[in-house]
Amino acid sequence: MALVRSIAGVPIAAGQSELTRFGCRDLMQANAIDICNFDGSWGGGPTEWRRVATIANTFGVKAMQHLEPQFGLMMSAGIPNGIYGEVMLPWRDPFFYRLIANQSKEPFKDGMYTLPTEPGWGMVIDEDYLKSVRID
Repeated sequence: MALVRSIAGVPIAAGQSELTRFGCRDLMQANAIDICNFDGSWGGGPTEWRRVATIANTFGVKAMQHLEPQFGLMMSAGIPNGIYGEVMLPWRDPFFYRLIANQSKEPFKDGMYTLPTEPGWGMVIDEDYLKSVRID
């Protein structure tokens, strides 16, 4: 990946398949990535994700959460080297668009998402939607 990064001329993102901060660190030490998109939901939760983001910041690497926008958007916005929020289109993954009750029907405008300002994650979960998709 370092070779690809050195000749590609486009930013290289990786890290979504790593399960630890050490794997992400190795990518950064190898100068293989410009953006680390570690997946906190697979690799230890928000605390571990923030550790990876801190390591990335020391290497001058941007950071973002791999999918899971219901917490990834806030995570990326809450660090100095955060760059993007990764979200699927509604037809591909409608869960995020239906899960959050206090977001507009069209939450993105010109590629930008307005983060909630309420305490905590700031998002109100649509309990009726969760009941409708629950499998017992």
